[in-house]
Amino acid sequence: MLRFTRTPVACAAAALLASAPALADDFVLQRVLVEGARTSQIGMTDSASSGTVGAKALEQRTVYRPGELLEATPGLIASQHSGEGKANQFYLRGFNLDHGTDLATWVDGMPVNQRSHAHGQGWTDLNFLIPEIVTRLDYRKGPYSATDGDFASAGKASISYANRLVSPLASVTLGQDNYARTVLAASPELAGGNLLYALELMKNDGPWTRPDGYRKINAVLRYSRGYANNGWTVSAMHYQGHWNATDQIPLRAVASGQLGRFDAIDLSDGGEAERSSISGSWRRTTQETASALSAYVIRNRLDLYSNFTYFLNDPVNGDQFAQPDRRVTTGLDGSHTWHAYKSSDGKVASDMTVGFQLQNDNIFNGLYDTRARRRIATTREDHIVETSGALYVENATKWSEALRTVVGLRANRYRFDVDGDRLANAGRASDSLVTPSLSVAYGPWQHTELYFNVGHGFHSNDARGTVASVDPKTLDPVDRTPGLVRSRGLELGLRTVAIPKTETTLSVYRLDFDSELTYIGDAGNTEAGDPSRRYGVELSNSVRANKWLTLNFDAAYARARSRGGNPAEGVKNARIPGAVEGVAQVGLTVDRAGPWSGALRLRYFGPRPLIEDDSVRSHASLTLNGRIGYRIGKDMRLELEGFNLTNRRDSAIDYYYASRLQNEAEAVDDIHFHPIEPRTFRLSLTKNW
Repeated sequence: MLRFTRTPVACAAAALLASAPALADDFVLQRVLVEGARTSQIGMTDSASSGTVGAKALEQRTVYRPGELLEATPGLIASQHSGEGKANQFYLRGFNLDHGTDLATWVDGMPVNQRSHAHGQGWTDLNFLIPEIVTRLDYRKGPYSATDGDFASAGKASISYANRLVSPLASVTLGQDNYARTVLAASPELAGGNLLYALELMKNDGPWTRPDGYRKINAVLRYSRGYANNGWTVSAMHYQGHWNATDQIPLRAVASGQLGRFDAIDLSDGGEAERSSISGSWRRTTQETASALSAYVIRNRLDLYSNFTYFLNDPVNGDQFAQPDRRVTTGLDGSHTWHAYKSSDGKVASDMTVGFQLQNDNIFNGLYDTRARRRIATTREDHIVETSGALYVENATKWSEALRTVVGLRANRYRFDVDGDRLANAGRASDSLVTPSLSVAYGPWQHTELYFNVGHGFHSNDARGTVASVDPKTLDPVDRTPGLVRSRGLELGLRTVAIPKTETTLSVYRLDFDSELTYIGDAGNTEAGDPSRRYGVELSNSVRANKWLTLNFDAAYARARSRGGNPAEGVKNARIPGAVEGVAQVGLTVDRAGPWSGALRLRYFGPRPLIEDDSVRSHASLTLNGRIGYRIGKDMRLELEGFNLTNRRDSAIDYYYASRLQNEAEAVDDIHFHPIEPRTFRLSLTKNW
């Protein structure tokens, strides 16, 4: 990707390079991008809805759980409807993304989304993140880049870990509800490189009547040599957590006084998760070319026990079910870029990139009826091998000071191999898809750019649906589903820094899906959905009022509708249950105010339709989080974080479906909700040396 900038610092660096003496043949003095302290991303991105959040800005955010780091992406909401160890629920651009479908998430060059998962397609568990060593978050919305593949239609978030820390750190945090966390991290020099290590230990019971009992251990070990654009790294990571779960509860039981807001119905719900990985990356950059190669092996294990309908299906034993998932994911990614100047004066510059992505998932998972985590019946057991390969080519050209284009083409091939406990639901399938993309950036004015983006993307469906012939619960015949579902996106955008110290972005988009097909892990089958269309508008503002005060305001609105196919009976342009409509965030950050620092962030999560005819809707939620910090000397700081400072009794998430309590004679359609945590405080002491 080409990046062009015009800053005094960059000009001074260029002058220094020009005056440098001749170098040895085996040493390459590279072209570098040097950025000063500024908010503008003019000339740095190819759309109004893409950007980068640096380590400092991420550090200043107040997050209750690691997955909320992704909320630094304007318009994105990360929620939770169960125990702390479970993957977050995400919302973006008119999508209820469930646990990650259509939001591609990468950490340190490795995909986080898990394909053909026992609980939900694209399962994205970010509990292994250690925020203290995160160096940047790159986000991009819409299917407008050939480098992005599966799950990237609504957006993509890439989190990078540091190779080196500014200084070693040790941190201890204590809070309400038996919360305790400690982190130790450093990156000493070793054998001509750097050895980064980080260790996190945490426990949290939460405000629930039956404590969450969440306990986790998290570790990272990395050796690196060279630099981000000319060097290599080898990394090992390990995460392990276990928890009890207070899942969503029916509104009728709380209204009648049968349950408290923080009660649970099935006290044996919960889970255990484990993730281990080994990965490596290599990069080589010269004045004419740039090459990159990365590889990874990831082992994931999950045991999840849930009960959402209580006694609807089994009045005697209850409806708890288990979803174990064991997998090993391997992958290899590579790219090569040629830099070229197409005119003698160097004003027309072009990058041509070719790349590939290979991934294989070897999966064992199942679905069982359980009582108090003890198996009483088997719905299905499967061994899945899912293999994918992609080739892409992308050309980024700067035609003039005002005009840039990026044109890309990606070819995707998937193979699904399912060996299950039922012959009718076993077999092999394959699917292919070609996805083009185009981005145009035009900046006729020094401080403003206009963008046009169009492209195709996709998400993969669960492998089990591509070969299934019968419903594993009812044994009724079912239709097989396609392996890949195409999306089509279109966007117009604007980015301006015409107002001093302010960056503003505005984007208007449309996103169509051929089908909303999803794998329903709770039932063990694939559910066919209609084609869909989403329109939306997003606005983002960042104001650097002075050297110590920054203001942010983000707002987004989306309209999501089913179209064609099999619309809900009697409903024209049916809503999509759970599709997010309006979200907003207002933030205030104070830094460099002597020894003091702090932040306040107000988040608005708007109401959503809960059924197709829009007759039942969720309520909006409004949360205010904040922190205040004091630096004790130059190497120690004390920080107080507060969550839900106004102590609102809102929902973190809402659903509408039928359930049955033990004292009820029949099923009842009702709203089921998970409350946000009450006002909570945490105190941290951090030491650097």
